[in-house]
This record gives sequence, structure tokens and C-alpha cells, in this order.
Amino acid sequence: MTYSRKQLNTLHTLLLYIAGFCLFLEWLYPLGDISETNIGVFILFALYCFFISYFQLHWLISFPIKGIGLLLIVHMLYYDTSFFDMNWIVETMQEVVYNVELIISGDWYLLTTFFRSLLFLLLIWLMSYLLYYWFVRMKNIILFILLTFFYIGILDTFTVYEGASAIVRIFIISFIALGMSSLSKEIENKHIPVSIRDRLTYWLMPLVLIVAVVAFIGYQAPKAEPQWPDPLPFLQGSVGNFGGDGNRVGQVGYGEDDSQLGGSFVQDDTIMFEAVVEEDHYWRIETKDVYTGQGWESSVDRNLMDQSNGQIALSTFEDSVETETREAQVNFTGNQRLPKLVYPYGVSSMTAEEPVDFLFDESLEGIETTLNGDDYVPAAYEINYESPSFDIDTLQNSSEQDAAEIQERYTQLPADLPERVEDLAAEITEGHDTRYDQARAIERYFSANDFEYQTTDVPVPGEEEDYVDQFLFETQAGYCDNFSSAMIVLLRSEDIPARWAKGFTSGERVDTNADTDSHVNQVANSNAHSWVEVYFPDVGWVPFEPTQGFSNMADFHADADENDTPMDEEEDPLEAPAPEQDEDTAEGEEPEGAEEQEEDAAASDEASGISTMTGVILIGIAAVILLALLILYKKRREIRIYFLQRRLEHRFDEDSFQEAYLYLLKLANKKGFKRGNDETLREFAGRIDKQLQTMEMSKLTSVYERMIYSKRLTDEKEEIMQLWKNLINLIMA
Repeated sequence: MTYSRKQLNTLHTLLLYIAGFCLFLEWLYPLGDISETNIGVFILFALYCFFISYFQLHWLISFPIKGIGLLLIVHMLYYDTSFFDMNWIVETMQEVVYNVELIISGDWYLLTTFFRSLLFLLLIWLMSYLLYYWFVRMKNIILFILLTFFYIGILDTFTVYEGASAIVRIFIISFIALGMSSLSKEIENKHIPVSIRDRLTYWLMPLVLIVAVVAFIGYQAPKAEPQWPDPLPFLQGSVGNFGGDGNRVGQVGYGEDDSQLGGSFVQDDTIMFEAVVEEDHYWRIETKDVYTGQGWESSVDRNLMDQSNGQIALSTFEDSVETETREAQVNFTGNQRLPKLVYPYGVSSMTAEEPVDFLFDESLEGIETTLNGDDYVPAAYEINYESPSFDIDTLQNSSEQDAAEIQERYTQLPADLPERVEDLAAEITEGHDTRYDQARAIERYFSANDFEYQTTDVPVPGEEEDYVDQFLFETQAGYCDNFSSAMIVLLRSEDIPARWAKGFTSGERVDTNADTDSHVNQVANSNAHSWVEVYFPDVGWVPFEPTQGFSNMADFHADADENDTPMDEEEDPLEAPAPEQDEDTAEGEEPEGAEEQEEDAAASDEASGISTMTGVILIGIAAVILLALLILYKKRREIRIYFLQRRLEHRFDEDSFQEAYLYLLKLANKKGFKRGNDETLREFAGRIDKQLQTMEMSKLTSVYERMIYSKRLTDEKEEIMQLWKNLINLIMA
């Protein structure tokens, strides 16, 4: 059975376009994993746009058809009214105008979800046309294939998306598409018979077989281990994760994921907000109650409650606690925003210039705001609060009869917590009778035993290693997360309810207003902090500060007559255990692990050397690439001539010859043979021949003119190519 060339071209065009659509889907699939995007509706719209683009209707027809499809998708996603109700069209236009104004003003972070979805739909619309142009018109598909591989590789490396199967799919689709593209070109050049049997036997079946075999071998073959360290931890940390997320290096600042603590971080002194306050205090954001052995999570599901008129229904201490009414104002600087509001202990109400709704999250005791139903943090807001001052006598005499729900929730510990942690807690609190004294003993334990505050070279606990156990018995060095988590675990080991609080310290004072007794503090990312809250039945939650070098920012008071002993002058705390070593090592004898430590040090030095060598190699590679680019630029004319010559040799047709001849004219112009405005091609060719003492330019020009007017090219291929090459050599000489 034989098909016409038009039918075959139509079939190949369809197959190429389907391959392009499948590759484009690989760009959409990861969105469901790396974001909360429902990609189903976008895939549906992509299929619709690609279908319309394939038929290449006049734009006066295709534009409104695609536009109606886009409006249907937008209406389905964001409106409950009838599609023919004009009110939603008006709202859409208002939304577009509002977001365009945000773009012009540079406030891109405030763009609404609606507008982002609209832009994404428009991008899909555009890609449906571009891919038709690349795959069908130009048959130049290699660029999009390379971009797709690069895109999936980046996502696989730097996000949670697993791209192994996607790479295999792209490989199969790409090679079949490349084969189809080559087949189409060969048929157009009349090098392959149009018999479908011959095409299946000699082209398509071998192509599919080779791709299948190579894909199977590549998927099943053993893979080498990564040769370079994973860059994801550092890059994730550099976007602001505070408290670690299992990364080796993070960047200080507030982050919401605390499930994997540990690792070093780099300082960031970016100012987050300025606060006008009358006193320095903690800026609280949230608390967490479940210690997993690796980090902190919440045992209660997220539950947002509307806070009517900004009246915050949060009470961390009893009414019996002495308080003083205060006011504060928070102003975010530049485009910096936090996902939740910061607030002091005793917050009672909040107000903002924007008509935001205040929401209280019961699970974390966090305060959030929305504007017109969308997440939105105001640029500035005012706070009214009752600043507490805790009576030490009351704390020491507080009852230890906790409510059942408090005991159950805030004394939780992992079942596999090492027993030596509990033993250490019992030793520290031995001889201390009251809950307050026990909490103070644990709080002072770290500073009295020279635990180090450091942000670099902080290890990440292994999968089977407890975060607190590692800090207490092995490293004895870390930052606020280490100290606060360790204190809470030690408290809970003694059945004392405690929880993990996080936010910011007071920051740096930059201005003072003598008239109002207030001052301005600048709070930076580097002021992000975590501390401890201990529960006292007659008082409530009381802050404690175990981190070395930090002072408790809560206010305490005591009757001087009854408490002549200063708070810090308590009995000597327990001495911390020395970092682990083998118990059987005899005095004066070299520890068995010494040799291993020396080997580790040597390995560390070797790793440092490897790191340095890697840097040198990267610099060398960059230098080679730059040199190669420079050579390519210098040799750009020779390269262009080479490819034009190859094209003439393999595809001697009107388009190839015209491109080669016009480039010859362009090259002659650059080499000083400038054509006059009133000079015909024949006159110009004659002048070049006269200067070069040849007749070849006139002969080649005569061939070009015959081709232009007769729409056909002479069959004297070898002679014409030789004329073109001779002229190129003469002009370039």
C-alpha cells in the first residue's frame, strides 16, 4: 500500500506534535509535587490549546476559541455563578487591573492566586503555538528536548520531585521524535520511498527497537554513587530555613518546618521589622509540643479561629499574674514579610491600617492575617498587651498537680529516647524539691558546664541518633535549638510539662523617644531564637532561657526581705559528663579510638584537599569553556561557511543555494566589497570579478538570477559548489 507524500507528511506532523505535547506534559507533572497545584485542569487546558493549534486556524478564529476555553477554566476555578453572568467578568477585569498595578509598583509578592493562575494559563496558550512552530514548521526539536532534560534535572536535584522515571520517558519520547523528524526530512528530499511497508521495515521498527533496548539497559544498569556533595541542603537553607530541616548548612531566620533539626547555619543580618516598644521582650510566633527525636512537630491539627475586631483570645498565664498595660508597634521593612505575626507575651488586641482579618491558630498559638480571603501580612500593625511579671515566690510554691491533658500532651517523649538522658535529668534535679528549682537547675546546667554556643560545624544527627542525646553527651556545642530542646527533654524526663517556643529576641535598639519612654528596635533574621516554656499550675506558661550567652527576657520579681539570696547564687549545678570515650582505656594509655580519630583527621584533611581540588577543577572547566567560546566567536565565519557547505552537499536545493549566495554577498560586504545602492547584482558581480581577476562571481550570479526567475535550480551541482567555494576563498584571503 502506497501513500501520497502529503498524507505521509500529515501523519509525521501529527506524530511530531503529539511528541511535543508529551514533552510539554513533563513540565507540568512536577508542579503537583513541588507545590499545592492541582495540575489536572492545566493539563486539560494544554490539551485543548494544542488541539486547536494543530489545525492552524486563522488567528481571528483560533484566538477567540482559545480565549473562551481560558475563560471557562478561570470561571470553573474561581466562580460559583453562571458563566453568562457578567458580574464575574467585571470582577475578573478588576482583579487583572489590581495585579497589573502591583507589577508596575514592584510588589510582585502580593500577586493574587487568581492572577498567577491566569498568567500560567496564558503561558500554556503561548507554548501550544511555540511548540507547533518548533516541531512542525521548523522541525528543530533538539533545543526543547535539551531544555526539558535540564528542567527535570534541576527539579530532581533541588526539589522533592523524583525525576528518574521522567528522564526515561523524556529519553524515549525524544529519540522517537528525532527519528520521526529525520524520516520526514528524508521523505521530503525523496531519499526514502513512500511505501508504508518499507518505512516500517527499514526505519520505524529499528528506531523503536533501538530506543526500547537502550532505555531498558540504561534503566536497569547499575549506577555510580554521586561524586559531588548534594548542593540542595545549602541552597534550601539559604532561602531562610531557621532551626534546620536536616540540612548541613542553613540560613538563620524564621522557618515553619522544624521536623529535622541540626546542622550549621550562616548568619543573615537582614532587617525583618522595626518595633516601637516601651520594654524589651521576646517576640513570640508559635509553640510546638511533640519531640520526635529529630525535631519538633505539633500534635494538634491546624485550626484557625477568627479573632473578632482584632481581640486576640490567647492567654498563656493566669489572671493572678502581675501585669502592666503596654503598647507596641511593628513595622516590616522593605519587602520582608513573615508568614505569621510576631507578638509579646500577654497580647490582648491588634489593629492594622488595612482591613485584615486576624486568625488564631490553636495548634501552634500562632496569629495569622488574611485580606479578602487570601493570606496577607500587613506592612505595620499595633499591639496592646499586658506585660507579665512572674513572682518567684509563687513559682516556688506552685502546686504540682497538673491537669490530665497538660500532663499527657506536654510530657511526651519518644519511646526510644536513650536511658542516659533520663538518668542525667534525675541527677541534675536531685536535691531540688520544687518545680521552679528543678527548672532552674536544668537551665543553669548548660552555662555551668561550659556548653558552647556555636553556629558552624554543628553535626546533623543520623537516622538512628537522638538529637538531644547527641548534644548532651557527644558534641556539647550548638545553638538555641540544641539548648532549648535539651532542656525540654530533661524537664519532661522528670514529668515536668514543658514546650518549645520560637520567634525573635528583642533586636538592637537604634532610637529612643524621651517624651514617650519608648524606643525603636531593629529585629533581624539573626535575632531568630527558640526558648523554653515551663507550665506552673497556679501561674501558666513561664519562659526559661537555657541557651549559652542569652538572658531570659521575661520579667521576674521577688520580695527582697524574704529572698535575700540572688537568683543566680544557687548551689553548684551537676557537672556535665565528658564527651563519650571507651571506659576500658587505661590511664596513660592511648585510647583505642585515637588511631581512628587520627584517621578521621587525615580523612578530613584529605576531604579538604579534595574540596580545594574540586574548586580548582571547576575554575579550570570554566576557563576552558570561556576559551572555547572565544575560539568559536573568532572562528564564527569559518564555522558558518562549513555548515553552509555541508548543507549544499547534502541538500542541494533552492533554499540552500539562496542562503549560501546571500551569505557570500554579506561576507563580501564585510571584506570591503560594498555594493552600491543603484548597482545591480550583475554590475556588482562584474566589479568583484574585476578586482579579483576572475569570472566566477558573474557565473554564480547568473545561476542565482535564473533560479530566482525560473523557480528552479540547475543540475550542475558540482560546478556551482566549486564556484561558491572558490569565491569564498578569494574573498576571505
